[in-house]
Amino acid sequence: MLTVDFERLGLQRGERLLDVGAGGGRHSFEAMKRGAVTVALDYSAADLKDVAATSGAMIVSGEVGWEQYAGVANANALDLPFPDESFDRVITSEVLEHIWDDERALSEMIRVLRPGGRIAVTVPTYWPERVNWALNWRYHDVPGGHVRIFKQREIEAKIERAGCYLRGSHHAHAFHSPYWWLKNVYGLDNPEAPPVRKYHDFLVWCIEHHDGWPAKVEKALNPALGKSLVVYGEKVTADMAKYGKRSLS
Repeated sequence: MLTVDFERLGLQRGERLLDVGAGGGRHSFEAMKRGAVTVALDYSAADLKDVAATSGAMIVSGEVGWEQYAGVANANALDLPFPDESFDRVITSEVLEHIWDDERALSEMIRVLRPGGRIAVTVPTYWPERVNWALNWRYHDVPGGHVRIFKQREIEAKIERAGCYLRGSHHAHAFHSPYWWLKNVYGLDNPEAPPVRKYHDFLVWCIEHHDGWPAKVEKALNPALGKSLVVYGEKVTADMAKYGKRSLS
């Protein structure tokens, strides 16, 4: 289940992509399938072990080639272990809401992005997230939990300050907002509560039928109900700075 639209990211075969806060690796795997030379970075060594294992299985099966797998990096987003302008594309999905110094993290991601390269940033959408915080304090007030709720203009301004022009946005995963509301009502550690279990089964069914009517309905609901906000930026080049090329492309 992808949050980032790779067409809007503009990823091309052979480009280098960094997935910051890769987690289970869903965006890294998709980037590899599209021919990108991909590095998955995360603070969790356990998650990266699973990403490496899955990547290895994809290589063995012939789904991707060795040249697409550039390894994993166990590191902090506040201090990325890469030289300036090392990557053509950067993804950071559902990460910044966990980091106190989110602007430093963004600055690091833009530092390692080449001029003219693109970044995709996803965070929880403002009002569905406000509902979650209101329903259950344990959703956010725990170690490793969410430390802020972003308004769209706020995250866009931070991306601009980090050195990018904005290249559009959209919402994703409308069906997931009610799921998290149910989890917060019935208890985050109570996944077998009947309403939560039944809705979870519905989500699984939707994923399995992603080309059918569920995808069309969710797409229609995304602008109002989407759980995730996705914002795209393009690192400013010298020509952009000189001529002020802000128009969407």
